[in-house]
Formats: sequence, structure tokens, C-alpha cells
Amino acid sequence: MDQSIRLVIVTGMSGAGKTQALKFLEDLGFFCVDNLPPSLLPKLVELFGQADGKVNRLALGLDIRGGRFFNEIVDALRETGRIGVAYQVLFMDASDEVLVRRYKESRRRHPLAQQGRLLEAIRRERKALQELRGLASRIIDTTSLKPSDLRRELQEAFGQEGEGPAFHVNVVSFGFKHGAVLDADLLFDVRFLPNPHYVADLRPLTGEDAPVQEYVMKWAPTQEFFQRLTDLIGFLLPQYVAEGKSQLTIAIGCTGGQHRSVCLARKLADWIRDRGYSVSVEHRDVLYPVDQPDHRDGAQDGAQP
Repeated sequence: MDQSIRLVIVTGMSGAGKTQALKFLEDLGFFCVDNLPPSLLPKLVELFGQADGKVNRLALGLDIRGGRFFNEIVDALRETGRIGVAYQVLFMDASDEVLVRRYKESRRRHPLAQQGRLLEAIRRERKALQELRGLASRIIDTTSLKPSDLRRELQEAFGQEGEGPAFHVNVVSFGFKHGAVLDADLLFDVRFLPNPHYVADLRPLTGEDAPVQEYVMKWAPTQEFFQRLTDLIGFLLPQYVAEGKSQLTIAIGCTGGQHRSVCLARKLADWIRDRGYSVSVEHRDVLYPVDQPDHRDGAQDGAQP
């Protein structure tokens, strides 16, 4: 039996959360393929088995959307077992009432409801899935489950041993005159702080250089801001983790993205890392020429104190 690939078959009732489950499994490191024709399952598994371990976790979505191919699912699973690959079947379910409500809210059409009532289509699908449900190694009922609860269940069931929930923090420094960070979840403006740009010896340096860091951090407003910032971030991070958020982008901006934002982004990233979180730091605008003019309608940064 080939133990090099962990194969999870994601199936179940339409509207019960299969797509969301596949997204969460992808966050856990699974290579995910949705709505695969069942006859291709054994061949795909064999293909990945020959990939020299480059892909060792595979999640495939198979369900009623396969139409006339649906009846091939059980045979495909048996063939996969015969070639020596172990698999687990994850069956997503929910009550008929909740499935009806979800379809009404999304205004999507049920795969079996080309003609006839929605509730009738759901009942026909449930009957068609009885055999596949019987093969399930894990059944998750999402009737009253929040997305964060679903993520937690999948982490417990399919995460690697010792692997914590997938959560990563991106800290980005930038200059407002080059445009804000569009994908930021949290954005902080530090243009109120004393500016090393007006110190001749510091101007050609960046916030990664010790003299600039010493200058930026020596001021009382900077020290108070950083304390308040870390208090806020320290409160927010565990809340985001508990809610099931997979990544967070924190942007810190000054005028040009060379000095203050770079210094504080670096220090914040170090502070977050020291608390056990996965974090990366990016200085988006640090390579721009330091003397590039500010085009913000003639706006000027605060004068040197």
C-alpha cells in the first residue's frame, strides 16, 4: 500500500460546504481538484504517486455535479484501493431546511433541479448519495457550523501532527506618495513621526539601518505609538486565529516608504515573530529614489523637530 500520498475525497450534499472544505484543505497544504470526472481518479493518483514526493497530500471533490459520470464514483474508489492507495472519504452534510435556505439566499440552481421543486431535488440527491455516505470515514454536519468551526474540525482531522492552524501575518512598509497597499487588512499612517529624511546623514539610508532605527525610535511619540500598536495587534491576532482567518496583512506607511515605515514594519514583524506567529516583512517602496518628489497635491511632510 502506498503511504506516500494522503488522499481525501470530499463529497456530500450540494450546499453543505464542500467548496469551503476544499479551500480550507488547500490552506492545510493539500493539492485540491474539484468536480473531477470519477474515471480519472485512479490515473490522477498514480500520476501524483510518480511525482517524487512533490505532492503528498491530495484532496478531490466528487459529487452529484458529475451528472452521468456520478455512478462511476464508487467503482473509481474501489479501483484506487486496488492500486494500493489508501483514501479517506469526507462527507459534507446539512439539514434539508438549511440547504433550501442556502440555495434561496445564493440564488443558485441545484444540480438536480432543472425541473421540479428545490426540496424534491435535495431529497433525490440525498437518496443517490446513500452508498457514498456509507463509505465516509468522517461526516461533518454544517447545519449550525460557522466557517471557523469547520476550519477547526478539518485541522483536527487532516492537519499534520504538530501542525498548528494555518495563519500567517504579512507586514508591509510603503510610501503614501507611491500609493497605498490595496490588499491591507490593517493600515497605519506614521507620517506624524519625526522624519529622518531631513537629516542629511540619514537621508540616503533606510529604516533597516541602525542609525535610522535609533533616530526613529528615540522620540517619545514613536515609543508611545509602538506600545499602543503592539497592544492592539496583540489583542487582535488571537481573535483572527479563533475566527479561522488564514492570513493578515498589516501595512505601515510614511511619505516615501524609506525610513519610518521600514523601521516600524521591521520592529513590528520581530515583535509578532517573538510571540510565536508565522510572519514575513516586505518593504514595498524602499528601492525608490529617496529624492523622488512628493506628488500629493503639494503636500509637505512634518518639519524636522
